[in-house]
Amino acid sequence: MLGLKYKTMIDADDKNISYMGRIDFSNKKSPIIYFAGSSITIRFKGTAIGAVIVNHRFYNIMELGAVVDGKESKIRFSEDDKEICLEIAENLDDTEHEVVLFKRQDATHYFEFKGFAIDGEILPAKPKPTRKIECYGDSVSAGAVCEALDYVAQLDPDDTQGVFDNSWHSYSMITARNLGAQIHNIAQGGIAIFDGTGYYHYPDHVGMESAYDKLCYIPEAGIKSWDFSLYTPSVVIFAIGQNDNHHEGHEDFDINDTEYRSKWKNAYKNIISDLRSKYPKATFVLILTVLMHDSGWDSAVCEIAEEMNDEKIYYLKFKRAGKATPGHPRIPEQCEMAEELTAFISGLGDSVWE
Repeated sequence: MLGLKYKTMIDADDKNISYMGRIDFSNKKSPIIYFAGSSITIRFKGTAIGAVIVNHRFYNIMELGAVVDGKESKIRFSEDDKEICLEIAENLDDTEHEVVLFKRQDATHYFEFKGFAIDGEILPAKPKPTRKIECYGDSVSAGAVCEALDYVAQLDPDDTQGVFDNSWHSYSMITARNLGAQIHNIAQGGIAIFDGTGYYHYPDHVGMESAYDKLCYIPEAGIKSWDFSLYTPSVVIFAIGQNDNHHEGHEDFDINDTEYRSKWKNAYKNIISDLRSKYPKATFVLILTVLMHDSGWDSAVCEIAEEMNDEKIYYLKFKRAGKATPGHPRIPEQCEMAEELTAFISGLGDSVWE
């Protein structure tokens, strides 16, 4: 299974493997990774490393991301529902290395992680950052189509099969790295606040009202609740509203309609209120992205921040909110949002991390 280049299997439950993200550890020897941006880090001495996984595909081309000594790459594979060893790197200098394996895509797939295969020895893990962020968002927060650099400020290319998706370059993940923080990126393409709306999971459409408190939110993978005591963020980013006008087979919702606006805002507030009960000290930053949308959604989110009557709930409007691009933000636009969001959070002072 491991091949001649590898000498040692490092099991997934080894104390020197470091995890980041909302991950299912019910079987510590086979943790399950669902969310885009979730990552697994190892330090080792040697020249080659692989990852042993069991993948479960729903759609699109399958790729995982890797960062080896600061250099990013991706690993494409096609095998499903069986144990495979993915080659991450070989012919490295026989010195110390740090490798981050991460999930590039959202619910196109999920995978069980069995461990790393190396040709040398594992090294102690570095301490995790004490700063913690959590982000609730849609495809922009998940980094969908961000690598389509020939389409900056344009509509998305046709049927990309997920090859341009890369959570690593989402504004949420960049912001966490900028601030030296861990992040749980609870982001899914097409998701809206309400079940039955938005674009995620045709035809019934799962909303954030059902997904925000889940460890696994993918119906085909088996819904599982999240234990909020396992991770307490100091900063919560909430970025939902882009997909909320869509109602499959019906006339789209109008956020400027008084009755619908009130209903939508109340559902949004219910999620924020529940998260506040779980994170009493956290700072909340409510945003919408630079992907084009009706400005009524921005004003509705601003109203929510004001009406919550909570001094630690803020609304941030990006300089080009809803105006920058008709297609998904590419890496330059993701960086633009990350720069503004990083500056905003930094401007609140170090007390947000206490």
